[in-house]
Parts: sequence; structure tokens; C-alpha cells
Amino acid sequence: MDWFEKLNDYFPTHEMKSKEHMETLLKEKSDVYYKDEGPEHVMMYAEFDTFLFIDYLYVAASSRGKGLGHQLINKLKNKDKPIILEVEPVDYSDTDTAKRLHFYQREGFKHATSIGYNRRSLATNEESPLEILYWSPSNQDEETIYQQMKHMYEDIHTYKDKELYGQAYQGVEEVLSYDQARKTKDIFKNLKEKQ
Repeated sequence: MDWFEKLNDYFPTHEMKSKEHMETLLKEKSDVYYKDEGPEHVMMYAEFDTFLFIDYLYVAASSRGKGLGHQLINKLKNKDKPIILEVEPVDYSDTDTAKRLHFYQREGFKHATSIGYNRRSLATNEESPLEILYWSPSNQDEETIYQQMKHMYEDIHTYKDKELYGQAYQGVEEVLSYDQARKTKDIFKNLKEKQ
């Protein structure tokens, strides 16, 4: 299996970019968008001046629990910039969602409860609410994370969308919102209560 097939098998269709989109990013945004690949992992990420964004992180089932994910996250943490990523809300019929959250919690990530994120998939036409997690070496506030997330969305997620998909993704203001009074429970607290 090549790197894209591994990602495509693991991530839900509504979360996936096309292979052409990712290859275009790797080629045309090679100063920002990267692929870290090995026999047991694939990590796609963007590195900007002030933050990193993990687009996809896949570790083969045979290597989970052996420290590979930790090593990959540490490689990014060593760049000493905030790290942002998107996760699905916990789905108790899919044990992988809870395991992923436990992993990021162990790695010191926080849930950006004031950031709302709801994107329509061009592949399935379904709305998919996601939550934003972040790790910050300098305790950045969620408003800064929100601004960085907007930058990433416009620079990576929607890059050449009309050309690649025949239609545009929603605008950033429609997808992302920032509200300190947002009534969302911390995803990690929710995780503990359900155990």
C-alpha cells in the first residue's frame, strides 16, 4: 500500500483530501507542506512561521502503543511552535476515536473549546463538525490558535479547490468561529466521564 492508500483506509472519506490535492500541496507548497513517511507511519503536516498543523497522522495498527506516535509528535514539538490539529468528536461505536484522544491528551494537547469548526465535505456533501486540539510551548491563547487555524484553512485546505474538485469549499468565516462563551464541553473531560 502506498502512503495515500494507508491514509484513505484509515480516515473517513469526509475528512480526506484527494491524492491530487495532497500531491499538489507537496509539489507547489513544498516550503510549507510535508510528508513524513516510514514503513509503519504517514504524517502529513504544514509548517508555518508561527505554528504547525498536523493534517493526517497514521500509525500502523501493528506499531501502535510502541512509542512511534510519541516520537513523531516530539519531532514536531522540537520545532518549538504551537501544533494544531482537527479531531472527530468521540464516537463510542468507533474505539479509534477515543484512543486517538487519549493519545493526544497524553501528549499534552488541549481542546480549543472556544473554536467552532464545521466543514462540508466535497466528497460526501455532508457537514462534519470537528474539534480543534492544540499544543503550545508558550501557552498561546485560543484566539491566536483560531487565527492560525484560519490561515491554515485558506492556505492548505482550500488550496486550488475549484481546480481540483470542480467546486469551492466553504469560506473560512462559514467554517470556523470563535466564541469564548461557546457551550462545548472540553473533549478530554467528556472522555474521562464516559469511561
